[in-house]
Amino acid sequence: MQKKHLNTLIGFMFLLVIGGNNYAQSEPKTTMLLRNVLTELEKTYNVKFSFADGDVNAIQVPKPNSDSLEVILKELSDATGITIKKLNDRYYTLTKATTISICGFVFDNFEENTIPGATIEIYDSEISGITTENGSFSFDNVPINSLIHIKHLGYKPIFIKAKEFIKTSKCKTVAMALSYQELEEVIVTQFLTTGLNKLNNASFELNPSKFGILPGVSEPDILQTVQALPGIKSVDETVSDINIRGGTNDQNLILWDGIKMYQTGHFFGLISAFNPYVTENVSIIKNGTSAMYGGGVSGTLSMKSMEELPLTCSGGAGVNLISGDIFGEIPIGEKSAIQVSARRSYTDFLNTPTYTTFSEKAFQDSEVDNQSEFYFYDFSTKFIHEINPDHKLSTSMITMSNNLNYFETTDEATAPNRSNLNQDNFSIGGQLQSEWTNKITSVLSAYYTQYDLDALTISNNDAQRLTQNNLVKESNLKLAATYKLRDNLNWTNGYEFTETGIENTTNLSQPPFASNIKGVIRQHALFSEIQYASENDKFQGTIGGRINYYENLNTFKEYIFEPRINISYELMPNFKTEILGEYKSQVTNQIIDLEQNFLGIEKRRWILSDGNDLPITKSKQGSIGFNYDTNTLYIGIDGFYKEVNGINVYTQGFQNQNQFDGEIGSYVVKGAEFLINTKNNDYSAWLSYTFNKNDYTFDVLAPTTFPNNLDVRHSLTVAGNYTIGNLKLGVGLNYKSGKPFTQPDENDPVDETVFPSQINYEEPNSSRLPEYFRADASANYTLKISDTVNAILGASVLNFTNRRNTLNTYYRLQDDNTIETIERLSLGITPNASVRIRF
Repeated sequence: MQKKHLNTLIGFMFLLVIGGNNYAQSEPKTTMLLRNVLTELEKTYNVKFSFADGDVNAIQVPKPNSDSLEVILKELSDATGITIKKLNDRYYTLTKATTISICGFVFDNFEENTIPGATIEIYDSEISGITTENGSFSFDNVPINSLIHIKHLGYKPIFIKAKEFIKTSKCKTVAMALSYQELEEVIVTQFLTTGLNKLNNASFELNPSKFGILPGVSEPDILQTVQALPGIKSVDETVSDINIRGGTNDQNLILWDGIKMYQTGHFFGLISAFNPYVTENVSIIKNGTSAMYGGGVSGTLSMKSMEELPLTCSGGAGVNLISGDIFGEIPIGEKSAIQVSARRSYTDFLNTPTYTTFSEKAFQDSEVDNQSEFYFYDFSTKFIHEINPDHKLSTSMITMSNNLNYFETTDEATAPNRSNLNQDNFSIGGQLQSEWTNKITSVLSAYYTQYDLDALTISNNDAQRLTQNNLVKESNLKLAATYKLRDNLNWTNGYEFTETGIENTTNLSQPPFASNIKGVIRQHALFSEIQYASENDKFQGTIGGRINYYENLNTFKEYIFEPRINISYELMPNFKTEILGEYKSQVTNQIIDLEQNFLGIEKRRWILSDGNDLPITKSKQGSIGFNYDTNTLYIGIDGFYKEVNGINVYTQGFQNQNQFDGEIGSYVVKGAEFLINTKNNDYSAWLSYTFNKNDYTFDVLAPTTFPNNLDVRHSLTVAGNYTIGNLKLGVGLNYKSGKPFTQPDENDPVDETVFPSQINYEEPNSSRLPEYFRADASANYTLKISDTVNAILGASVLNFTNRRNTLNTYYRLQDDNTIETIERLSLGITPNASVRIRF
């Protein structure tokens, strides 16, 4: 009976997508992806291949028909131009050649007559020539990524990639059509900059090791780079407080090697806490999330460090005007390797222009002044061990810390006031990847993460002591298994268990006060999804769902079903449509405590849903998009709708008459994102625009609906980069309409009829800040010291016009009932410079 249901499901999927018997009637494949061929060879001959993903991805090769590994490798090398080198009895390396030998024959469009005297030009080189009497041509030392231009009077010119004519025992032929027509030159594919790609599932992928350059970023900063994408911004100009399609930062699921991270930034959000030089891959998902991911009702960022065994030692070190770092990848025998990285700021003993500007922004409305001492550090390590060809084990660890010490001497006190703030995160996890058969694979993972925020203030001649603590502990176990039903149809199922405990404590010695709030939530989840791709790859889709069971031991138990869908279809060559949708939920949020504010700097504390004051936060989102993509031009537009329920005013940072109400509500975002990007080998230029209409609804407030605190209606970026040899340049302009805020009532600003007196405000978020404008620039130069060692010199300037934008405005009532206006301003002109060595 189960087999019958399974066959029915598979048949329905094929009928829905490609119709009836089309699949059964398709011809058997004569070519295969090179990556798949290498995988089969590893299993058959018990060998391992090492290669760069970019060297083999999307390369089609003839299906091998020999039983000899040496013969097969020779055929693959001839067909692709890739050099395959044998290191020992088991390991081989694949290296993409920089030059190749090519040959071919030129015929007319009926392929009956050869065309002698046709001109052959090789772009990116000085190589050229004409076809012989029999229409043949042959060249050596041709750049592998070059373009061949074939032309002859009376025929249409042809532009074709040189690698299509790699010299083998049988040279390929090309047919020229009669008459003349100018064709556009097509050279290279990239998205905004090298190392940043859009995938078929509408997500984005960042590869820091191949990263080019973006305006204002001389070194790759992961959380700053993702803000170059439409719909991802930060309203307070930090790199860690990221708003994806109008959501708050705590509504993002941020993973590092599969571990959920509760701390993402250094220097109170101005610097990413993740070292980009040991982060090999970053996935950015705005909608259509896989059912394997739970939490994060707004968006998902998944970072991964080293995933394959390196064959040789590599690493690097560098310094900039804030910190220095070092990293390395070291093989341990043939089956193991370790990766390490360490970074520390030197801001506690050296002031630089960058540190001064960052300090002014971070501490502008707090108690801290130039007498403070601040530093941060982070350290990570990863160990990989190949148990056997079918099982690989890895463990990852990361720790990070921010430390602030502050002393203040007052005229009235004989002892100085002392304050310190420590923000620490420790995470460790492991993963076992297994291939049980050629159709069944599994991934078993587990992690433990702990976040700890401690603040201590000693004042009034040591008579008063205030301590505050926010502690998060989370454990997770996940098992996912994938069954390959067909070559183009996979079925993934799994189970996930998560236990999250959060504690918030406050202790004041004088007058005596103590508060200790603890909570624990356990989550069990089952997930399942089917992934399908048509034979011609025009249709790709993932449909699945997730069932969550949340259990708070003290207050509630709840089941939540979360369907997910992610479909793309190529309507015509280079033109694709995407339909995405998802339901998601989360039980962790950050409150913004305006009274107990950790020295006025770090105002966010993690809390758990309790089912009453803060229910489980739930979202639903749908979007449809269209994009046109060629090697030189990308045009994309997306429209989306997102609704998030179960939010509390404490988690939204209200600074008006509603900030202490504790009411429950929702918000709805309707928006559109547009991007146009033109690029070639030397430059990339783009314009992106985002429109958001983001409104709160709180039924018990008046009015019930008003603009969201993150309602930035218009956001526009115009930017570009240019490469001249080893020099890369980037410049960009960023524009945003002002975010909403609430002003005091002009006619009756203070209500003195109550005790204590209160500010009378206008309607919530009925005013808007001035428009935001910032111009950035960056440059880096690569100096080749030897065949294996490079030096990279970088420089960048954020806000080189020194425009001081207002990021937020709020008000305080003084003892004499006068109103104080507090404005948080953006970074001023912020230079940075870096020097790196890579080997």
